[in-house]
Amino acid sequence: MEERTRSYLQGRFGDYYSSADLALPPEPARREWGHIPYTASKGTTMVRHRSLLDMGGDAAAVREFLTREAPRHAYFSAARYETPGRNEMDEKGWQGADLVFDLDADHLPGIDPEAVAYAEMLEACKDALGRLLDLLMEDFGFDDDQLHIVFSGGRGYHVHVRDAGLLELDSGARREIVDYVRAVDLDRDGLVRTVQHGNTTRRVLKTEGGWGRRVHDRLVAFVEALREMDEEDAMAKLTALDGIGDGRASTILGAVQRNPEAIHEGNVEAGGPGIRRLVEALTAAVTTTQTAPIDEPVTTDVRRLIRLPGTLHGGTGLVVKPIPREKLADFDPLTDAVADRFRGQRVMVTVTDPGPLGVGPETTIQSGPQSVEEHVGVFLMARGRAEKAAE
Repeated sequence: MEERTRSYLQGRFGDYYSSADLALPPEPARREWGHIPYTASKGTTMVRHRSLLDMGGDAAAVREFLTREAPRHAYFSAARYETPGRNEMDEKGWQGADLVFDLDADHLPGIDPEAVAYAEMLEACKDALGRLLDLLMEDFGFDDDQLHIVFSGGRGYHVHVRDAGLLELDSGARREIVDYVRAVDLDRDGLVRTVQHGNTTRRVLKTEGGWGRRVHDRLVAFVEALREMDEEDAMAKLTALDGIGDGRASTILGAVQRNPEAIHEGNVEAGGPGIRRLVEALTAAVTTTQTAPIDEPVTTDVRRLIRLPGTLHGGTGLVVKPIPREKLADFDPLTDAVADRFRGQRVMVTVTDPGPLGVGPETTIQSGPQSVEEHVGVFLMARGRAEKAAE
């Protein structure tokens, strides 16, 4: 990044912070604070082990600090400490940490950041966010007031779970939550229980909640769809599943026709081994389509720094944007996370990396000097695809 570009971005970031709407976490004085400044060197310098007192003591002082320093990135700790400004982690006096989830397009299955357009990555990440929120609400019982959703300003989303009962969870307990959300080493046999029915026993899915309920819901929907199909289509639907050939598909269809009530009850032995194999296949499908590929280190690290909502992401110039749950469906980060400060004017840049754009009205950008909307110019310069040109 050239000096002209760096100076321009730092100046405009400072202008943004002079009136930025920052969302400080609960008990901000017990958090560690950190930032990455704009520097002339190519490396990244992290300034951390700051306390709120170092920055002045309140939200207004944080804004003044950010206006003055205009860093590329700004962070606070998920953890709360007795003395957060101490330089040694062991001396801070850890008192608990928020439960934080991070979804990044870099970790999404099937997404190659070098080959997939920025807008497509963000859309895929938003789909994964929906799955994560469903798991947190349906399986863990969290509500909207406890879940704070934030667009990271880069390639994904953060979810902060604010619940006092979770603060003291250690890394191991948080890893168990991660494993559940990602269905890592899921005990598939554990989704089924044995119940007494008269003089016999039955093996049935655990339908009260968790992955057992999810598999049961998929089983019931799948069976109902089969019953409305003709035989040829039903056979094709069944044999499309892994491990189900023509013979087993015929067995399953017979069970579906003879004893649909038992299947609705979650009886995995209704009609013999065919239904058991169907449940196995649907379990694989459910754990593939309903998991959320969260970044494990972010959740399990009880001293993690996370981006401060309301700040700017130095790699895009977009706002780290809090999103009310009721507005999530309509949220478009490439529009809604654009800082108002960067709207309504144009700047001259020299594009060094042409190609698909991802923001603004144009879909592609050509190389060389040109005038662009400022938020587009900031995006290109922040991502290293353009340098500031003389006006």
